[in-house]
Amino acid sequence: MAHNVTIAVKRLPAAHGLALPKYETDGAAGLDLIAALDKNERITIQPGARAMVPTGLQMAIPENFEVQVRPRSGLAAKKGVTVLNSPGTIDSDYRGEVKVILINHGEEPFVVQRGERIAQMVVAPVTQAAWDEVDTLPDTARGSGGFGSTSV
Repeated sequence: MAHNVTIAVKRLPAAHGLALPKYETDGAAGLDLIAALDKNERITIQPGARAMVPTGLQMAIPENFEVQVRPRSGLAAKKGVTVLNSPGTIDSDYRGEVKVILINHGEEPFVVQRGERIAQMVVAPVTQAAWDEVDTLPDTARGSGGFGSTSV
């Protein structure tokens, strides 16, 4: 069962006239983020290059939640364009504009235009850890094996 959380959102001037992030289907976990560029503005991302794309949105994410910024699978599969720091985290105490760092792993330049769906955001609960410093840790069958220790 889905839990609803309300997020206060403020549109910056570049986002006026654009839709707010929305779920595209009833079962969707992510809301699409849209590029908030001026009408004639374009951002061209050359192969191997990256760009910070504005969404024109500021949010007040409730305490004990975060927003994760993730790639859109269609952009990744069809164009080789993905979110560089995926998943990017927007903390509940951040109040600046949400921007998406896109990288072009494709072979052709990728042009971002106003209103284009560039990434998706997932609202997630946050658990903060408390450290319990000890002299020894309990044993497991795996032990310290890592980086391919269970297969290639």
